[in-house]
Amino acid sequence: MKKGGIDLDIGVLDKFAQEIIKEAGERIRAAFSYDLIIETKSNANDLVTNIDRDTELFFIEKIKAFDVTHRILGEEGMGEKVESLEGVVWIIDPIDGTMNFVKQHRHFMISVGIFIEGKGKLGYIYDVMRDDLFYAIAGEGAWYNDKPLRKLTPVKLEEAVIGINASWVTPNKRVNHEKMIQLIRKVRGTRSYGSAAMEIAFVVSGKLDAYISMRLAPWDIAGGIIIASEVGAIASNLKGEPFDFLSQDTFIIGNPTVYQEIIANYIEQL
Repeated sequence: MKKGGIDLDIGVLDKFAQEIIKEAGERIRAAFSYDLIIETKSNANDLVTNIDRDTELFFIEKIKAFDVTHRILGEEGMGEKVESLEGVVWIIDPIDGTMNFVKQHRHFMISVGIFIEGKGKLGYIYDVMRDDLFYAIAGEGAWYNDKPLRKLTPVKLEEAVIGINASWVTPNKRVNHEKMIQLIRKVRGTRSYGSAAMEIAFVVSGKLDAYISMRLAPWDIAGGIIIASEVGAIASNLKGEPFDFLSQDTFIIGNPTVYQEIIANYIEQL
């Protein structure tokens, strides 16, 4: 593949990405034998551990050895400052769901999206403890542990199960919670798993029919959005606009029928 002056074999890049994601997972599982060093970032619920940072450094070292021109935008900021998506950019969350990682030792994911000249080309969400890999190659399809993921089929909103944090159905400064209450009453059920990447993985595989968040970062969703496009899911911010992969934004992903009805009737930002 030659894109914008970049000569790449997507198959080779995919194989390499899967290998280092699996190796990173092995390292994380082994790390439970050691003491975790837990720190807070923006608030008491925003955690980071030595394993988050070590895992991001592992990715950086491997990627730079593969091709020094590839740039890395990671949650922990261990890579270079990325201000554009020119060239090849890896957007990585080494552990998405750090609270789950610390408290439960499960329900956390590695999320990786590879962008070439601003276009998402390869997406990965890896459930470390279950050794489950969701992945996609743009234009070629999506898979779950090497089994093809099917295109999503229409779902009525009243039969849908959606992922949403309970905070958004209480008075808050981001969204009309009364509209959220109406939505909760309309759908069949709600879930909250504590990992955006996990909830996205469940949407693309049909286990959830939508997922809504008031603020996510690029590394939370980069891998998942690439997978979403291959199964027919729609993802955007809550205004229905494309997500900005260089800043934080609101986020919704869903089965097309569920997504359209939620956007049209239940989202009212403050």
